Amino acid sequence: MTSPARVVGAEVLRQVKQIELRARRLVNTLFSGEYRSVFRGQGIEFAEVRDYQHGDDFRSIDWNVTARMGSPYVKTFEEERELTLLLVVDRSGSVEFGRPATKADIAVEVAAVLALAAARQNDRVGAVVFSGGIDHVVSPGKGRRHALRVIRDLLAFAPHDRDTNIKAALAYVARLLRHRSIVVVLSDFRAVGWEEQLSNLASRHEVVAITVDDAREAQLPEAGWIELEDAESGGRMLVDTSSQQTRLKLQMAAEEMRLARARALKQAGVDHVELQTGRPYAEPLHRAFAERARRMRR
Repeated sequence: MTSPARVVGAEVLRQVKQIELRARRLVNTLFSGEYRSVFRGQGIEFAEVRDYQHGDDFRSIDWNVTARMGSPYVKTFEEERELTLLLVVDRSGSVEFGRPATKADIAVEVAAVLALAAARQNDRVGAVVFSGGIDHVVSPGKGRRHALRVIRDLLAFAPHDRDTNIKAALAYVARLLRHRSIVVVLSDFRAVGWEEQLSNLASRHEVVAITVDDAREAQLPEAGWIELEDAESGGRMLVDTSSQQTRLKLQMAAEEMRLARARALKQAGVDHVELQTGRPYAEPLHRAFAERARRMRR
């Protein structure tokens, strides 16, 4: 497991300040004071044992206390006042692509918004950075300074592995989290074999998948023969982009991949937010969280 450089340069600190200013303005815009509505009910904690009352759920009966007291007693719970937000950030080769910003750039900025929103509510926030393995971990902590540390580490991180192993990252997160938490996975999910592990994680935690794509992955420009390189394997191939049939085949393949990913995320039981590198992320993020808040109020 590696960490960002011990000495953080002035340029990284400048970026942290800039991203904090942008993210701080967006926190109110995105959540409109509804952060708890978006992420409420992530866990419950024991409150007390009291006499059974008409209408209580029989499944909440505390049979041990009932046996001792000779009359039915139930356990009562309350929503946890403190939530834990874990940001799981993909830094494999495929996310270092995109313009005007890379997919990784967008993911880090969105992570910053969520980290500052959590800090404002005095919730704990941490991060796991992965590629072919687990590259860096920031244990969950409270406060604005800790949130800025998370942002700093995400900005300072220099990827050294081009591979993607989402399955291993999700398995690590499942072992790391002892209590029910919010897990936000920021990735393009260009990998195989992660579906079952994601479903298992979603059965114990509240999971949101935020995918970031670039339009050029689906629509190649008409530029004659070009050489394409796989960002992770390094494999190369020549493609004749002047051929309409070739461009259409690539577009159809990219769309099928996107739809298959969406189906897999839905089947895993996670919320899915789709972002694009060439478009502002605030509006789609706001729509997704507003819809989530409405759904949870029902």
